[in-house]
Amino acid sequence: MKRIAIVEDETIIRENYKELLENHGYQVQGFANRSTAMQAFEIRLPDLAIIDIGLEDEPDGGFMLCQSLRAMSPTLPIIFLTARDSDFDVVSGLRLGADDYLTKNTSFPHLMARIAALFRRSDLATQTKNEIIEVNQLQLDLDKMTVQWQGKALEMTVTEFWMLHALVKRPGHVRSRQDLMSDAKIYVDDSTITSHVKRIRKKFMAIDADFDHINTVYGMGYRWNQ
Repeated sequence: MKRIAIVEDETIIRENYKELLENHGYQVQGFANRSTAMQAFEIRLPDLAIIDIGLEDEPDGGFMLCQSLRAMSPTLPIIFLTARDSDFDVVSGLRLGADDYLTKNTSFPHLMARIAALFRRSDLATQTKNEIIEVNQLQLDLDKMTVQWQGKALEMTVTEFWMLHALVKRPGHVRSRQDLMSDAKIYVDDSTITSHVKRIRKKFMAIDADFDHINTVYGMGYRWNQ
């Protein structure tokens, strides 16, 4: 049974989601604030975390929790579910390593579809046999879900890993935003895809300031340039 953690300070909302998810066969833990959630996560991580941004007396407590979770596990699926819908908040959440960002007006069937997609992707990762892709100075290990550039490890979220995989498995070919969404099994708008690609580039450039292998093809998508 998959274990989901919901970190939401409004009791009614938290309990409603908890009941609905349990009715769909998930084991669910609910937390009202960052500190109690972290105490539980330090003992055992969930299989997926759903986090609000404002948590009790911490307006950005969800952001801090996401950052801590991502440090504990680079592959744990994380979804922000919040009333805050500004571009700044969306970009901030993705930059901190969230795999998805939804607002609270998202329908429950839509939320369930996003959760199921993240779990399918995680399950696929565990079933992938030992395949290594090497392009330029890049190495992708699909079994371990690890990325190396110039022999140095890069920490990638699950979403980032599969988006990068979509680009490098066909070097020189343009991959549309729809292609990247399909390969990463996420369903978001174009600006969110753009934010993910910017984060991937930034991680490469932290190792190699001259990195320029991910090209934007305006009006079409992105390409891994050899």
